[in-house]
Amino acid sequence: MTKLLQWLLGVGLLLGMWACLVWDLVPTQLTPQWKEVVWVAPMYLLMSFACYSLATIGYRVATFNDCEDAAKELQQEIEEARRDLAKKGLKFS
Repeated sequence: MTKLLQWLLGVGLLLGMWACLVWDLVPTQLTPQWKEVVWVAPMYLLMSFACYSLATIGYRVATFNDCEDAAKELQQEIEEARRDLAKKGLKFS
């Protein structure tokens, strides 16, 4: 099972359970206060996911490693390409 299918299955199950509780498709003894909590639960989950995503992106950017060897290799390849193109008549300004 791919990661996408896992996510879709999880979201589908949560959405199905939420719909059953909101529209009383399953008989439960929820008080009106809990029904209000269930009604806004998807928004809270979405906001929590957004905060987690932003925190993860911020952490990954803050701990991003510099690849000095790869940068040097790339610069060498660029210079090699410039020399090759210069031999073929391309002029760089």
